[in-house]
Amino acid sequence: MTTTPFGQSTVLGYPRIGGNRELKKAVEAHWAGRIDAAELERTAARLRSEVWLTLRNADLDAIPSNTFSYYDHVLDTAVAVGAVPERFRRLGLSDLDTYFAMARGVDTEPALELTKWFDTNYHYLVPEIGPETVFAADPAKALQEYAEARALDLRTRPVLVGPATFLLLAKPSTPGYDPFDRLDDLVGAYADLLGALADAGVEWVQLDEPAYVADRVPAEIDALRETYARLGALDRRPQIFVATYFGDLGDALPALLDTPVEALGLDLVAGPGNLRRLAGSGPLRGRTIVAGLVDGHNVWRTDLTAAVTAGAVAYGLADHLAVSTSCSLLHVPVDLSVETYLDPALRERLAFARQKVDEVVLLSRALRDGTAHLPRPLPAPPATWHNTEVRARLAALSPTDRRRSDYPLRAAAQQERLQLPALPTTTIGSFPQTDALRRARAALRAGTLDAPGYDQVIRDEIARVIRFQEELGLDVLVHGEPERNDMVQYFGEQLDGFAATDHGWVQSYGSRCVRPPIIHGDVARRAPMTVAWSTYAQSLTPKPVKGMLTGPVTILAWSFVRTDQPLADTADQVALALRDECHDLEAAGISVIQVDEPALRETLPLRRADQKAYLDWAIDAFRLATSGIADHTQLHTHLCYSEFGEVITAIDALDADVTSIEASRSKMEILQDLQSIGYARGVGPGIWDIHSPRIPTQTELVTALRHAVSAVPAQRLWVNPDCGLKTRTYPEVQSTLKHLTAAATEVRNH
Repeated sequence: MTTTPFGQSTVLGYPRIGGNRELKKAVEAHWAGRIDAAELERTAARLRSEVWLTLRNADLDAIPSNTFSYYDHVLDTAVAVGAVPERFRRLGLSDLDTYFAMARGVDTEPALELTKWFDTNYHYLVPEIGPETVFAADPAKALQEYAEARALDLRTRPVLVGPATFLLLAKPSTPGYDPFDRLDDLVGAYADLLGALADAGVEWVQLDEPAYVADRVPAEIDALRETYARLGALDRRPQIFVATYFGDLGDALPALLDTPVEALGLDLVAGPGNLRRLAGSGPLRGRTIVAGLVDGHNVWRTDLTAAVTAGAVAYGLADHLAVSTSCSLLHVPVDLSVETYLDPALRERLAFARQKVDEVVLLSRALRDGTAHLPRPLPAPPATWHNTEVRARLAALSPTDRRRSDYPLRAAAQQERLQLPALPTTTIGSFPQTDALRRARAALRAGTLDAPGYDQVIRDEIARVIRFQEELGLDVLVHGEPERNDMVQYFGEQLDGFAATDHGWVQSYGSRCVRPPIIHGDVARRAPMTVAWSTYAQSLTPKPVKGMLTGPVTILAWSFVRTDQPLADTADQVALALRDECHDLEAAGISVIQVDEPALRETLPLRRADQKAYLDWAIDAFRLATSGIADHTQLHTHLCYSEFGEVITAIDALDADVTSIEASRSKMEILQDLQSIGYARGVGPGIWDIHSPRIPTQTELVTALRHAVSAVPAQRLWVNPDCGLKTRTYPEVQSTLKHLTAAATEVRNH
C-alpha cells in the first residue's frame, strides 16, 4: 500500500445534475426513447469531467469521484456489491435497464422502496437484503470514473457508501430478517472492491458512514470497529477515508479512532460535539482529520472567522488536517453567479456549491498561512427583513389557538355536510404538468404571454381536471395545481421573508429536481394565495374540492432556512400565514382543506435526545396553522417517503381528520404502526406508487385495499395514490385511477 498525503482541501461530493439540469433532461429523454444509452453516457461523461475540472480550477487539492449517479448513489453501491435482487436479475435486461428497473419498476416488478436520506429532502432507494443475497464486488463504475479523471491528469478519490451504513439503511427481503447480520459477508465484497481499486492505482478511497451520527447500540458500534479493523488490515488496498456527516458521532468516534483507517471526516457544522470529543481522544498520530467546516446543507455564507477558530482547534489535535464541506454539496444549488436578479443584500450572504468550494480553499489557506486575507464580516441584515406585526401576533398566542374540538364531534359534522360513501376516493393534489402548461409558464416569463392569457390557460386546465375526475367517479376532487411550479416554491414566491432563485435547482430523487426558496426574514402573507383557484374549481362541480396547502414544517424543510433565530419561531411565522389562508378558504365555501406535511419525519433530529423538542414545535406549528377552522370543515394532511413508524404518535398528535400516507413501496407497513397506537381518525394508505411508470392492475389494488380494511375500519379508510400525480402522464393517470375507483367499488360492495 502506497502512502500519499490526503491533501489540505476537499469536498465530500458535488452536484451531479449539471448547471442547467442536463442530467435530468438526458435521463428523461432516454426513458422516453429519444436518445440511446450511448448518447446518455456521453452526456454523463461530459458532466463528470466538468465537475472535476471545476474543482481542480478552484485549487481544491483532493477531488472525489464515483459521486456521479444516473439515479441514486445508494443504488450505485448496491450494484457495486452485487446486491441486485433476483427479481430484477431474472428480467434479462441490460445492466442499465436493470438499474432503472430497480429505481422505477417495470410492469412485472415494483421498484425498490424510496425513502429520505437522513434529515434531507434527498430520497434514496432502499437496498433489499436477505439470506439469498450473494455479495460480489463489481468495481466497474468506480474504475471507469477514476480512469476518466486520470485522462484529465487528475488522481481522484472514489466514494462509496460504507458497508455498515449500507446495511443499516437496508430492509429485509424476508420478513423478520436483519440485513445487518450479513455485515461479515458484505465486508468481504468491500475487501475485493478495495483490492481492485488499489490494482488500478487508486491512492485514497472514501467510505461514507453517516448512519453512525444517529443513536446506535453497542453491538452496532463494535461492528463498525471490527469492520474497519478488518479493512484496515488488508495488504492490498488504498488508504481509507471514513466520512461521517449530519451530526455528532458520539461513541462511534473513538471506535473509528481504534482502527487503522488513515483519515476520518467529521461534521463540525451539524456536529459541534465532534470537536469536543476529538479533543478528549488523546494524540492522533499518523491520522488525518477532515474537518467539515463549510455547511453543505444550507446556502448561507460561512462565518469564516468562527470556522478558522474551530479549524485551529482541530489543527492542533491531528498530525494532518484537511478542510472540507460538512457533507456532500449534493444538497445545495450549483452556482450563485448565475442568480443575477437576487436582492444584492441577500446575494452577498449566500454561497452555493461553487462558492462553497472557494470557502473550503480559503479556509485551508487561512489555517496554513494566517487570516489576513479573510473577507470582512457582513453588515446587519436590512430592517425590511423584520416584521413587528408578525412578532406581536406570535407573542399574543395562547394554547387555545392550537386546539380544535374533539374528533367525534368534528367527524359527525363533516359527514353530515359531505355525505361521503364508505371508502371515499381522492387524489393527493397535483395532476400532470403537461407540456402545454410548461410552455405557457415559459411564455409568461419571456413576456410573449400576458397575465390574463396565462390565467386563462390555468382556468382551462382546472376545468379539464375537474371534468376528468368527475368522469372517473372520484368522490373528493382536487383542482390539480396547474398554477404551481412546486409545492413549496409556489408559497415562497407569495410570502414576505422568502426569496426565489432562477437556477437554484437541487436533486430530490432520480431526475426530479426542485428549487428550494430561501427564508431570509420574518414571514408574512401579503394576500390570499390559493383561494381564487380553489373557489373557481369548486364552482365547476357539486362534489367537494380540496383546498391545497403545504404545511409549515415542510415549507421549512424544503427551503433554505434562516439560521439567526430558532426554527420553531420561523415555523410559527409560516403557520400564521397558513392559518389566515385556511380561514379565507373556509369563508369562500371550501369544505375540505389539505395541509401537507410530508417532511415531518424528514426533519426529525437523528439523536433521540433531541427529538421531543423538535416534535413539540412541529406539532404546535401544524396545529396553529389548522386550528382556526370550524368542525364541519374536514382537515386532511399528507405524508410520504419516510419511516413514519418512528413518529407515529406525532402523526396522531397533528389531529388531522384524515391522514394520507405513502404505503405502496413500503408494503403497507404504516398500518401496523397505526394499529399499535389505536389511531382513530381517517387514514388513506397510498395504494398506487406514483414514482414509478408502472400501472398497477385492479386486482393488485383490490388486494392492497383488502389488506388495509383488515387493519382500519372501512368507515375511516380512504382510497388514494401515495403522492401527487405531477410527474406522471395523463394516460398513466387515467388507467390507474380507473383501476383505483373500480377497486374501491369492488371492496365497498363486498
